[in-house]
Amino acid sequence: MHLCYTAAYYRGAMGILLVYDVTDESSFNNIRNWIRNIEQHASDNVNKILVGNKADMDESKRAVPTSKGQALADEYGIKFFETSAKTNMNVEEVFFSIARDIKQRLAESDNKVESQAINLNQSGQAATGSEAAQKSACCGS
Repeated sequence: MHLCYTAAYYRGAMGILLVYDVTDESSFNNIRNWIRNIEQHASDNVNKILVGNKADMDESKRAVPTSKGQALADEYGIKFFETSAKTNMNVEEVFFSIARDIKQRLAESDNKVESQAINLNQSGQAATGSEAAQKSACCGS
């Protein structure tokens, strides 16, 4: 039953934040499982960001070094941030970053659709780019 909910949850997602607790190594180790779930259930082009939370905690309590989080993000080709929900460190930056990435991806896919458009001449036949430019004047002259 859990898998049914998982598939439905990912369907249509445009962006996913993968958040782990920097003071809990097991939460970091579970990120690979979450990425596998995303690869199975989400669209191929979904934007992802890896986020290490509780970055405000004392270094003595940290279980996952920043370098380890960055290395995992690099391995999957995704962005990486460390945040603190408690102090609001980098929280806005993460959300703005994923929003910008999604907006850019959607704009790029819109441009691809436009570039693949086919112009039709008055007889309904496909016109090449140069023919379309020549016929674009009023009344096809």
